[in-house]
Amino acid sequence: MAVRDIRLFGDPVLREVCRPVTDFGPGLERLVTDLIDTGRLPGRAGLAAAQIGVDLRVFSYNVEGDEGYLINPRLVSSEGHQEGPEGCLSIPGLYAPTPRAEHAVVTGVDLAGQPITVEGTGLLARCLQHELDHLDGHLFLGRLAPAERRQALRALRDRLSGPEPGRAGT
Repeated sequence: MAVRDIRLFGDPVLREVCRPVTDFGPGLERLVTDLIDTGRLPGRAGLAAAQIGVDLRVFSYNVEGDEGYLINPRLVSSEGHQEGPEGCLSIPGLYAPTPRAEHAVVTGVDLAGQPITVEGTGLLARCLQHELDHLDGHLFLGRLAPAERRQALRALRDRLSGPEPGRAGT
């Protein structure tokens, strides 16, 4: 089992568009295993390769017992609307109501290059869309309305800067 460190907000790799996978060798198998193992830790629903510093179009998911991965995924359809709390392993402790499609269908391939389709509603749909955003260099903060985004960034800035001198922390 290889649990990898998560890249945090501010790391440039989180803003890069990930490259399509073209080499389906042993390195890709290790990456998929690392994504699945790292994503199995409690409180985790999905993990994109960029979040562990790899700029390839691969992610894993583990939502309510539904676990898997997709290589070179793409969203083929989405419908409906949901708005619920969303967070990100790369921005620990920050959650905000984030709009997403209620239903999503994503296609990709497995380690053997065979087609895979993953379809989900609710939390799985949210996870699939969130991880696809990571592969395109986007964080969930970009999906927030301007006022909510400013509030979330302010909270993040306050948390990262710590308490002001002469003020007790909470």
